[in-house]
Amino acid sequence: MKKFIIACCCIFALAAAGLYAYFYQGFFIDLDPNRPVVATATQEGKTIYLDKGEGPQEFEIRGVDLGAGIPGHYATDYAIDKETYLRWFQQIKDMGANTIRVYILLGPDFYEAFYEFNKDNPNPLYLIHGVWIDDYVQNSHLDAFDAEYADRFKEDVRTMIDVVHGQRLIELGSLSGTGSYTKDISPWVIGYILGVEWEPRTVMYTDLKESGRNGYAGDYLQTTPDASPFETMLAEVGDEAFRYESTRYKEQRLVAFSNWPTTDPLEYPEALKTFYEKYAKVDVGHIVASDAVVSGMFASYHIYPYYPDYLRNMPEYYTDTDPQGEVNTYFTYLKLINEHHSIPVVISEFGVPTSRGMAQPDANTGRNQGAMSEDEQGRAIARSYQNIIDAGCAGSVIFTWQDEWFKRTWNTMANVDLQKTPYWSDYQTNEQYFGLLSFDPGTERSVSYVDGDDEEWTDADVIGEADDRTLSMKYDEKFVYLMVRGDDVGPGKPLYLPVDTTQKTGSTESEDPAVSFERAADFLIVLDGEGESRVLVQERYEVMRATSLRATTGEDPYVEPPAKDTTRFKHIDLVLQTLTDNATVEEAPQVDRPTDAQFFFQTYETGKLVYGDANPAHEDFNSMADFCFGDGFVEIKLPWQLLNFSNPSEMQIHDDYYEHYGVENMKIDRMYVGVGDGADGQAIPLFEKPLKGWGTKATYHERLKESYYIVQRMWAEGVPAEELWREDAATGGETTDAVEAGGTS
Repeated sequence: MKKFIIACCCIFALAAAGLYAYFYQGFFIDLDPNRPVVATATQEGKTIYLDKGEGPQEFEIRGVDLGAGIPGHYATDYAIDKETYLRWFQQIKDMGANTIRVYILLGPDFYEAFYEFNKDNPNPLYLIHGVWIDDYVQNSHLDAFDAEYADRFKEDVRTMIDVVHGQRLIELGSLSGTGSYTKDISPWVIGYILGVEWEPRTVMYTDLKESGRNGYAGDYLQTTPDASPFETMLAEVGDEAFRYESTRYKEQRLVAFSNWPTTDPLEYPEALKTFYEKYAKVDVGHIVASDAVVSGMFASYHIYPYYPDYLRNMPEYYTDTDPQGEVNTYFTYLKLINEHHSIPVVISEFGVPTSRGMAQPDANTGRNQGAMSEDEQGRAIARSYQNIIDAGCAGSVIFTWQDEWFKRTWNTMANVDLQKTPYWSDYQTNEQYFGLLSFDPGTERSVSYVDGDDEEWTDADVIGEADDRTLSMKYDEKFVYLMVRGDDVGPGKPLYLPVDTTQKTGSTESEDPAVSFERAADFLIVLDGEGESRVLVQERYEVMRATSLRATTGEDPYVEPPAKDTTRFKHIDLVLQTLTDNATVEEAPQVDRPTDAQFFFQTYETGKLVYGDANPAHEDFNSMADFCFGDGFVEIKLPWQLLNFSNPSEMQIHDDYYEHYGVENMKIDRMYVGVGDGADGQAIPLFEKPLKGWGTKATYHERLKESYYIVQRMWAEGVPAEELWREDAATGGETTDAVEAGGTS
């Protein structure tokens, strides 16, 4: 009996070890090495084919990128549940998309929902699965051949393939999703995009440090003599993807390596490379497939209309036109990229955000990185899609399906608490608003809509009354809402609303416009018709001066800081990605520059207020509208960051910049707002509004944006893209005109 127990224990231990090796470590033995390898998605020349059971048919990828974030959670929480995924899959399919792209291994709910949605579905969704590179690895001392980089990359590729085939268990502690992955979704997976937008420093560091490692010959992929060391590493990883899936599962899928303009393979003049710091290249044309590859490869690029617009600075290209006869360097760039490759090119990210804040203008066609309405977003996507197809690309993937509150942007990230971004919707940060699906505050509706209808305002919202006008205020996870009611409130009557947040600095008067206040104010809202309404900030509390004055004018903001009670109220500006000096942007990279030439960042006025109806249920909805008049009242909505809130979920605002040499936070429990017309020099009274944050308990409800329905008309209903984007051509590009070159306005 004792021997039997020991034998049973040994068998159990061996079985447990075997199961652990198989499901946790990816260990396997190829018991049928002669079984042929099959592929449902294949590539021939520059075309992708998909076999749906009736033989290979040409397949255009019409996709949407799917992120991992929802309000109240970071992406790494993997908090999206199965029911949400199923609802989204149906909406994506109804839009006319045929493909979803994910960047990283998600939680098991995604794969279970994807399996359930596609099983027995004659019209399924397909998937392109990515393999992520850890941000630390991408921005560290490692080159791409270090074990922590290359070996981890290969390990993550094998893990992803096992997950796709429903053969993986992942322990806690990994970067990606964890749990039991038992659903085989491989019948609907058409390809893999390996890696991320490569950091030029990592690429160049690898190419210099590993200069002798520029050749690889695997069973599936080899490099050409022109391959760089970084491209050699990619060939090794791609070869491992083909080898592992071919030997363990006897299947193959299309393989691509992520890329973007910053590391594109094209040649540029030296002056332009210096201007844009364009010093690294990744060319997948230097990686070729052997006869053992039965599926194929494609080239994957993230290409947006606004950044970086290299061709705008090259005389041979900057006046090039698209097939519609209009100057369009985005189309020309897409065409050059496509012509460079002998394999299919898929633009796996393109789009524009519907944020109020902007980071980059598109000089040609007004498809900007921000400050675009939902309607403008949809038309920009339609035009970009047409450019992609006209350039000869094999597919496109819209970035992205859902807005993501946790995201950050370079020109606003210094202004907010980066540890609390998932808990509020920051309308000034463009990276949060690329989605076709919006998360609006409130469980069913927002607390207020700026639309000329006062049905949501009650007496309980009133915070003060002066000169026969009442002032009301409320707020939610995205906006501060104000409503002024009075017999003289209308488009022809200028109104001034001073706002006091810090109670540390501020002024009791403004020199321009000439108005005074009963207590020191940090901001001044000026309502002066549809064209001249804006929010002004007291110069001492101007965040762009404190953080970006050197970048925009070359001056040190801390040498002569403004007085705490300065009466100068200024426009609120945001820094843009565009650089300029006294020459035009078009000339800058083309002409010789003196060694002491200085280039400064451009800015634009983000404090200017837009008039319109901001109710998404209304026919005249304009998602960019900031204020709207009704019968004897006006409604205003302001994003929290515009008033220097760094984390409204805990009511944190900016402290005095010149006491801390930068942005530090302080907590408040009240603010003061007033209203008046400034007549006869009378000081405007301010009224107290208690403030209480909501912590991590953010409320939201889903809403499909106007852009969703434009894409649906294009893809599901077959309306020509040009017909869609030309419907609003008369208003295109207005935001670009607001850019101020070289410094603050």
